[in-house]
Amino acid sequence: MTNSEIDAVGQADQEDRALVARIARRDRSALEQLYRRHAHWMTPRLESRCGDPDLVDMAIQDTFVSVWKSAKKYRGDGAVGAWLWGIAIRRLIDQMRKKRPTSVDLQAVGGLEHAMAFEDTLIDNGTHGSLGVALRQLDPDLRAVLIATAIDGLTTKEAARLLGVPQGTVKTRLMRARQHLQETLA
Repeated sequence: MTNSEIDAVGQADQEDRALVARIARRDRSALEQLYRRHAHWMTPRLESRCGDPDLVDMAIQDTFVSVWKSAKKYRGDGAVGAWLWGIAIRRLIDQMRKKRPTSVDLQAVGGLEHAMAFEDTLIDNGTHGSLGVALRQLDPDLRAVLIATAIDGLTTKEAARLLGVPQGTVKTRLMRARQHLQETLA
């Protein structure tokens, strides 16, 4: 990242923090602005983890309802976008837990390659050094399980439902992914 890009990211986060402060004072227009700034990137990321657009829509709505209710609790420890993502992924997990178990048809959502495209972009553009290299070397199936469990916080059962594979397969792939990362990073 160049210095001007870093400055732009810092400026955007300051603007987001100001919006959260206004939301804490019950400013509905601030909530609407925050939604417009972040829903466009959260939606496809959540869709890559869940093939049900209705669940994703509910998770996005629940996220911003939670922001409205808990803006006063935002401590400012990290970027607002990261705070929002943490809420959004937990809301998606809540929605997935409520729904009856069904397998996800990866063909219907564009296949595993489509589901991993966003993470590939992040890895290529945002993760540098040996960890980024190690993640890029992982087989896509192993990377999908690692992202679902380690990054998104899904249980192996939830990851199995999301990826449409047996829970034992998720556990095996997770073990293989961790082993590969340990060997590569050693």
